[in-house]
Amino acid sequence: MSESWNKRTQAVHGGIRRSQYNEVSEAIFLTQGFVYDSAEQAEARFIETGPDEFIYARYGNPTVAMFEQRIAALEGAEDGFATASGMAAVNGALTSMLKAGDHVVSAKALFGSCLYILENILTRYGVEVTFVDGTDLDQWKAAIRPDTKAVFFESMSNPTLEVIDIRAVAELAHAVGATVIVDNVFSTPVFSQAIAQGADVVVYSATKHIDGQGRALGGVILGTKEFIRGTVEPYLKHTGGALSPFNAWIMLKGLETLALRVNAQAETAQKLAEALEGHEALERIMYPGLKSHAQNALVQSQLGGKGGTVLSLDIKGGKDAAFRFLNALTIPVISNNLGDAKSIATHPATTTHQRLSDAQKDELGITPGLIRFSVGLEDAGDLLEDIRQALSAAAV
Repeated sequence: MSESWNKRTQAVHGGIRRSQYNEVSEAIFLTQGFVYDSAEQAEARFIETGPDEFIYARYGNPTVAMFEQRIAALEGAEDGFATASGMAAVNGALTSMLKAGDHVVSAKALFGSCLYILENILTRYGVEVTFVDGTDLDQWKAAIRPDTKAVFFESMSNPTLEVIDIRAVAELAHAVGATVIVDNVFSTPVFSQAIAQGADVVVYSATKHIDGQGRALGGVILGTKEFIRGTVEPYLKHTGGALSPFNAWIMLKGLETLALRVNAQAETAQKLAEALEGHEALERIMYPGLKSHAQNALVQSQLGGKGGTVLSLDIKGGKDAAFRFLNALTIPVISNNLGDAKSIATHPATTTHQRLSDAQKDELGITPGLIRFSVGLEDAGDLLEDIRQALSAAAV
């Protein structure tokens, strides 16, 4: 693979390894273990594995390795470790490097399960966590201490779509030697250059745009070879968060069409946001691609002007109106995933962020009327017509 290849080419050819049959489509190695030519070879491999040697599927697998290498090339990272889900990636990236007494600074606008890891799991084992408004650099400055070990944030928050300045936060963190861990799901590896902009570690739920067709769970942690193989791999191979080879194959196939799908979805999302802005049934519309978005200038520099594939609609009338809207939709499905070929509508207050207290929801802007709308690959005109009729139903 050439390092000069464009992202689109890397997404198709990165990490390729072929068997003796020289197959076109990547092979799926559905095996839990591997055979050695001799006892001496087995001993040597357990001491140190070579670049194309494997021991056990929990440690690594040829199909999984292809996915790891391809997504690492696409992200501009040295290496990656694939996990069973996006949350296994978040947990693995944080837990593998932290110990009792360490200090972490995190943005408070996070997916509910990410908050659970930071609030309930890490603190249970003696890690101190400080939460800040991720868009307020003064709060980052005040919270980051000389002994801060890591900072963590979603580059685009779920579900209110705040965009955090990766370069600025990374500069503050690196000044004290802290590791910058970025959950980059909403920004996608197509629009974002998180590693180049200062992130040390990037995590993805591959379940979202990378598969992008509702088929399988998966995640990946990306970073330096030293961090991935020296810190992450020992933790994950002993705790069992490995990605299935079959799921890795699905993710490989997803990467081949990732740019085509995500660009089309973002184009539709921009059209919908512009058409719906100011609608009488909405309290507000949140989409980073809109000029009215608080971080739109940052979107231009950090994401190449792309607002992503998700928009959020705050419907007048609260929960009842939001439910009327959801139930009136005919094209999008009601579910809790995102980044799918099918448009998906979600009511975060009662699903993905249900466990948060009312005070936390208020603080994060997760109102009873908020709908997270993940834009799929359907025709933009059809979606707009359907949303408009559902908004009329919500207003009844």
